[in-house]
Amino acid sequence: MDYERLRAEIPALERASYFNTGAGGPSPRRVVEATESALESHEYEAPVEDGMYVAAGESHDATKTAVADLLGADEAEIALTQSTTDGINRVAGAVDWGPEDVVVRTDLEHAAGILPWRRLEREYGVEVRVLETENGRVDLEDVTRALEGATLFEFSSITWTHGTRLPVRELVEISRDAGATTLVDAVQSPGQTAVDVSEWGADFVVGAGHKWLLGPFGAGFLYVRGGVETDYAPSAIGYRSVVDPNAPDYEYAPGAGRFEVGTTSPATDAGLRAAIDLHRALGPETIESRIETLTDRLKDGLSDERLLSPRAFESGLVTVDVDDPEATVERLADEDIVVRALPYPEAIRISVHAFNTRAEIDRLLEAL
Repeated sequence: MDYERLRAEIPALERASYFNTGAGGPSPRRVVEATESALESHEYEAPVEDGMYVAAGESHDATKTAVADLLGADEAEIALTQSTTDGINRVAGAVDWGPEDVVVRTDLEHAAGILPWRRLEREYGVEVRVLETENGRVDLEDVTRALEGATLFEFSSITWTHGTRLPVRELVEISRDAGATTLVDAVQSPGQTAVDVSEWGADFVVGAGHKWLLGPFGAGFLYVRGGVETDYAPSAIGYRSVVDPNAPDYEYAPGAGRFEVGTTSPATDAGLRAAIDLHRALGPETIESRIETLTDRLKDGLSDERLLSPRAFESGLVTVDVDDPEATVERLADEDIVVRALPYPEAIRISVHAFNTRAEIDRLLEAL
């Protein structure tokens, strides 16, 4: 599939130049149609055929297979969630926390990677250490010092603030040497770059399909490295969490299954599968190459003083210093150009996806 055909499948692009995929990607028609078709089938046909729970279960399992393939994981290592925030909370809620525990996070995290730890700090006296960074970069020696005596280390694979790629494998190794569990917020990675969680080696990886994969909202996923789950008892439990929900004494489901709870929507499952299928059809390497080409064109038109992201390509997220971010977002919206303002750094963020064009980049630069 070429990118003109992809653009033609995304109705939102008929109305504006869209540069906010880092927040939410506009879905192609095939994704929305798959979502609608699955819902209709589940509500109109399943009740009088094999049953609604059977149909939902089959859809659920098929989606876990698709996500596992996307991430380079085993199906047993995947749990389906509603979002990245949901995935982080499922991990945070599965530990018997106390004042002796230490959580380390970077100062580059989204609210999804901040609020769950603030709650633990308030409710259980957990110490939360914030690793300070510079220009979207972590210093490995600072990481080593911060992780002394730590219980868990949470960080992003691609930072939402600067679009920098953190050295996931190296950070995981440092964390493991310190005896800390690793949780990676990878929501900005799948869809714009290939992901292989087996190479990362992290204990937990969370993400969702509604950004770069162009899938529906409500379709998240949680990777749990095989064997890690035995040390965790999730705070929420339901029929998906256990081997036999009718047994007199429950036994947790093997693998990541214990982090799932109950009934989920086959509609969002189907939408996520369609988005992953489209991602495969386009090709992860081809997508990333096109994002790099367009991002380089954008950066070439920005001065070093204004460009807060790396000059060399790392992702499609480009952060730009402007005098008044909120006013700039509104002004660009009046010109049918969609970007977003960031709370930190005080700037605007431009998300460049493969469906964007050179002409759109040039028009954006002129508008800026």
